[in-house]
Amino acid sequence: MHKRIVITGMGAVTPIGIGVNTYWKSLLAKDCGIAPITRINTAHLPVKRGAEVKAFDAPALLPPKLVTDLDLFMQYAYVAAEEAIAECNADFDPCRTGIVMGTAVNGLGFTGQTQEEYVLEGKPISPRFLTKTLGNIAAAQLSIHHSLKGPCYTVSTACSSGGDAVSLAAMLLETGAADAMVVMAGEASLCPLMICSLAKAGALSKKGESRPFDKNRDGFVIGEGGGSLILETEDSARKRGAVILAELLGYANNTDGYHPVAPQPQGLGAAACMEAALIKAGLKPGDIGYINAHGTATVRGDAAETKAIKRVFGDLSVPVSSTKGATGHMMAGGGITELIACVKAMETGFLPPTIPCEEKDEDCDLNLVTEATAAEVEITMSNAFGFGGQNSSVILGKYK
Repeated sequence: MHKRIVITGMGAVTPIGIGVNTYWKSLLAKDCGIAPITRINTAHLPVKRGAEVKAFDAPALLPPKLVTDLDLFMQYAYVAAEEAIAECNADFDPCRTGIVMGTAVNGLGFTGQTQEEYVLEGKPISPRFLTKTLGNIAAAQLSIHHSLKGPCYTVSTACSSGGDAVSLAAMLLETGAADAMVVMAGEASLCPLMICSLAKAGALSKKGESRPFDKNRDGFVIGEGGGSLILETEDSARKRGAVILAELLGYANNTDGYHPVAPQPQGLGAAACMEAALIKAGLKPGDIGYINAHGTATVRGDAAETKAIKRVFGDLSVPVSSTKGATGHMMAGGGITELIACVKAMETGFLPPTIPCEEKDEDCDLNLVTEATAAEVEITMSNAFGFGGQNSSVILGKYK
């Protein structure tokens, strides 16, 4: 990198807590956010459990107008972004500050609900329909509220959207297009359309349990929520006197070129992505002290990721965990909150556990962290992979 890129703010809205500190404490305590779905009627759905955000009080967390103007996935991203902005004491030049939003499915739930109400009940379609379903409107609303007038993009690369949003923001900072970037992501995909489609594809756990890398795993559990990071150049952060939480050392994105939904069985694309991130960071595999794996608990996905990690790291016993057993699969939101877990691991000296991994699969022979473990790590890697063979890998380090 020609410019050092640092993190100065973080925000999280998750099924195990709202706010970064609550989320982190819940991870270490092995709390699980997976429970029966309450927001929609699941009587006729093939899956009835998910990881919902609990106690999300939109009127208490958002300006009154945005409670009605933002769909739920936008609200999650917006609230996370506000936490991150507040933490970094943002006093940015508005014309030099941009936003990248990440979301995999946009307003799919609201789209389905609106169609059903229109066809079956004759309910008029709201003039807000489009602005509550378009993925970029959360970023647009944040830019309006904070008068941010720099570059503004929305990334939709399936479940790697969060990681890719970070990468795009870093590129904009490196090229001088901005001095600071708000990265935000959100999903609220617990809806009949998503549940039925993923169940038909065989991706969801029939047991309603997320067991990453466990011998008895049978699919992922849909999660929801949002995350946010403030990225800025080191020069910008130092001029502002900002507290620097971590440094972005490297990142990469690629595709498997293999299948629309299945991972490349040997993890070749994922391995190449991790290797590219290491090259960009100027690091060797042995420099990585902890990996937050994508680890969705699908049979093929976890096995392929294990092969990818083995291909890159060989016999190095790098500690690995997946936090999706606690949060479910938050898709774009997870790409950000899992990076937050990496920052907190470096800050606190504890690695988050993989739950509930009771019997490790022999095909997933990793140095799996199953209890909150004390470990001083200087550099971490977070992976996020998605449908279409999308791969994202981001490397963070302690700021020195």
